[in-house]
Amino acid sequence: MGDNRDRMIKGEPYLAMDPELDLDRRHAWREMVRYNATGPDDDDARFDILKGLVAEIGEGSILLPRLQIEYGYNTRIGENSFMNYDGIILDCGPVTIGNRVQMGPRVQLLTALHPVEDHEARHAGWETTAPIVINDGVWFGGGVIVCPGVTIGRNSVVGAGSVVTRDVPDHVLAVGNPARVVRKL
Repeated sequence: MGDNRDRMIKGEPYLAMDPELDLDRRHAWREMVRYNATGPDDDDARFDILKGLVAEIGEGSILLPRLQIEYGYNTRIGENSFMNYDGIILDCGPVTIGNRVQMGPRVQLLTALHPVEDHEARHAGWETTAPIVINDGVWFGGGVIVCPGVTIGRNSVVGAGSVVTRDVPDHVLAVGNPARVVRKL
């Protein structure tokens, strides 16, 4: 494993345009082209492609095309989870999706962080990552964006269009931009 890939996975500063990482992204991109070209009755083919790309995928999980996964090897998906059309998983950092998670269309899981204060580092291509954890039984409405470093608690619901910038506890409804807990479930 190359130095930048190792640093990326650990959440340390790394150069995103490292040649090895570029090869990894291109591999995932090719797999996503294959995945997104499958027909409506090709459930087994899609599952096999995901098994070869992501670190882990549980039985009964379905991610509908058009799907985009940046690397694959940093994504773990539990059993019987579902992601609707146009999902994006930018998994330069670890992404963990639990069991029985339901995600509406155009959900985005984003682990990349770019330097804010140091524009020179940002222009040079330095990044860090922070993991995303989605616990069992979570439901996301359409268009939810989960930002780096966020954990979503068990059986919580995040309303459509919400931008989740901080952790969401177990058994709550969170909505808005930024998402805020509005009630217990």
